[in-house]
Amino acid sequence: MSALDMVYASGRLHYLGRAMAVTCGRGGVRDDKIEGDGATPRGVLRIAALMYRPDRVAPPAPWAVPIYLGDLWCDDPAHRSYNQLCRAPLQASHEKMRRADPHYDIVLITDWNWPKARPGAGSAIFMHQWRRPGAPTAGCIAMARPDIRWLASRVAPGTRLIVR
Repeated sequence: MSALDMVYASGRLHYLGRAMAVTCGRGGVRDDKIEGDGATPRGVLRIAALMYRPDRVAPPAPWAVPIYLGDLWCDDPAHRSYNQLCRAPLQASHEKMRRADPHYDIVLITDWNWPKARPGAGSAIFMHQWRRPGAPTAGCIAMARPDIRWLASRVAPGTRLIVR
């Protein structure tokens, strides 16, 4: 482990000397993550991308990519675009990246089961703003808006996220 690693354990994320309250998936932290279980995978993940809503927030870092109308994330294990950013229209099951709520105004995307997805191993594990303190996610790690803004301005592609 390095001082530059993010470490998640028991509802806290530690990074660069700061500890933040966060939530994980409703299925808890699991070694055997599968699609739809609501779990956060235990292990070492890496930050692969950073996206933001340009109509709501300024780019949190120079490498951030805007989320546009029609941006989707495919979560259909049977589709060739499983666990990939896609564009509408998409017939397969997917999640809209440009949401009405503020949860994905800033999104750190991990390399969980990406870029070469294994069908059924679970789609995207994001880091994003939570609904409210303590509210579980579908497997992502969520936190308060000031914390995701702080984090997004400091991490870089390849930063390790250690989930315990």
